[in-house]
Amino acid sequence: MKPLVISLVFLLTTTLWAQDRTATNSYTIEGSPFYGSILRHNPDISHLITAHPAGLILSFNKKTFGRESWEQDFNYPDVGLSFIYQDMRTGTLGKNYGLYAHYNFYFFKRHLQLRIGQGIAYNTNPYDNETNFRGNAYGSHLLSSTNLVVNYHKEKILGNLGFKAGFAIVHYSNANVKSPNTSTNTFGLNAGLLYSLEENGITPEYIREEREPFKGEHIRANLIFRSGINESDVVNSGQFPFYIFSAYADKRLGRFSALQLGTDFFLSNFLKELIRYQSIAFPEKNIGANADYKRLGLFIGHELFISRLSLVTQLGYYVYYPFDFEGRVYNRVGLKRYFNDRWFAAITLKSHAAKAEALEFGIGIRL
Repeated sequence: MKPLVISLVFLLTTTLWAQDRTATNSYTIEGSPFYGSILRHNPDISHLITAHPAGLILSFNKKTFGRESWEQDFNYPDVGLSFIYQDMRTGTLGKNYGLYAHYNFYFFKRHLQLRIGQGIAYNTNPYDNETNFRGNAYGSHLLSSTNLVVNYHKEKILGNLGFKAGFAIVHYSNANVKSPNTSTNTFGLNAGLLYSLEENGITPEYIREEREPFKGEHIRANLIFRSGINESDVVNSGQFPFYIFSAYADKRLGRFSALQLGTDFFLSNFLKELIRYQSIAFPEKNIGANADYKRLGLFIGHELFISRLSLVTQLGYYVYYPFDFEGRVYNRVGLKRYFNDRWFAAITLKSHAAKAEALEFGIGIRL
């Protein structure tokens, strides 16, 4: 899991903190306890939902004021780091400690705050076939984690002290890097305080400039290679590398978004082992030990651009599908980081509906 930690931290923090540090800046620090419930997204975790988890969200935010053009386009969001402690209130699930990079987006005169964060969490009690055989939610100590927070947000109510309250959704999963991995989603209510910090006691003014209309561009071709390791749902069946070769065309619709149409070719070695296992363990399925494990898919997608970082969502369908695994429809969501106008890196999660298959690390070129 070390590559997961290194790549996520590099991809997120290099983008979030590449700001002008010479000008006057403004920051906020926040603390928000939360209390909630584990959502029953999968019947296999029903036995784990026995209590209401609680925790604490601590955050450090740096405000933007339009020094870069994308900041004005997105209504001057915050960039920041957050820490989430969550006690799952059941010994089987243990406790989670997560570190995230996040964006805060603002609406309704900056009173409504939407936070999207991605990071790494540590779980204190993952699955163990001897000591924690009922804990099928997490197969490893290190987890990928996503949080979505929606808050009423009011700064400087009393001096530099402000208030916020709303709800949070926190997702924990190791993306089938190691089985089992049924994952958890927590929905919680939160309320807390925030404190505003300004360098030299000065709050910078928002920069508002007229933007030139988007000029458009021709359809562009993209090539990307993705890889990683994963394991089937058969516990202790082994971790295997996978390789994905993708080609797609994209068309920019404006300054913020593009549509995609392309194809994926999958070489997923964990399927080789799964095919062999099922051919022996379930002879009634009539699966040949030498059945083809390769898959070919077609997909449509969308890309949302935020500075050099972009959010990718794709929906695909296997047109070559010799072995039945989780159905023909698949989806992918993740982040891309552009190094220049051509080269980019990507971290994406491939799933079948809510069932994760792989955490993919990719490098690509836009021609």
